[in-house]
Amino acid sequence: MGAAAAPAPRSRLAGSRRNAPYDLDRRIVALTQGGLPLQPRPYGRVAGYAGCSTAQLLERLEAMLHSGAVRRIGLIPNHYRLGLRGNGMTVWDVPDEAVDAVGERIGALDFVSHCYTRPRHPPHWPYNLFAMVHGAGRAEVEAKAGELAQYLRTSSRRHDVLFSTAVLKKTGMQVI
Repeated sequence: MGAAAAPAPRSRLAGSRRNAPYDLDRRIVALTQGGLPLQPRPYGRVAGYAGCSTAQLLERLEAMLHSGAVRRIGLIPNHYRLGLRGNGMTVWDVPDEAVDAVGERIGALDFVSHCYTRPRHPPHWPYNLFAMVHGAGRAEVEAKAGELAQYLRTSSRRHDVLFSTAVLKKTGMQVI
């Protein structure tokens, strides 16, 4: 006689009580990934749709952040609607041993919306630090990139500005 087959694992999507946090997490992600409701208490509204209390919703979001299931929760402004039509990704060739410290300083500047590192791809792409700059137009972005160049004059070997030509995806606060 052969060995008995092991029972099939239960689906994580099954409606058992044991899977309740997982099912709630899936509902929360589905309800928030397109943006939060544009109202004074958006988490309360989302909690109502998810079928939980606001406290439970915030607890699950914190758990998902801690586990890495959710990387971050943040506001995504629509720069075009704010009148900022000039958008340029400044790219910098910073020595690898200094890139984290330089990136933290640059990312803290009020005219840089986000700053991050990426690998170089020599010889065609020597840049490892990226900082997004917004302005009313191209000239304002170029002026801000010039300020960054002065700020980084001893930390960067070269740089460039890549200007946006289209908005590919903007998701943020919305009415639901």
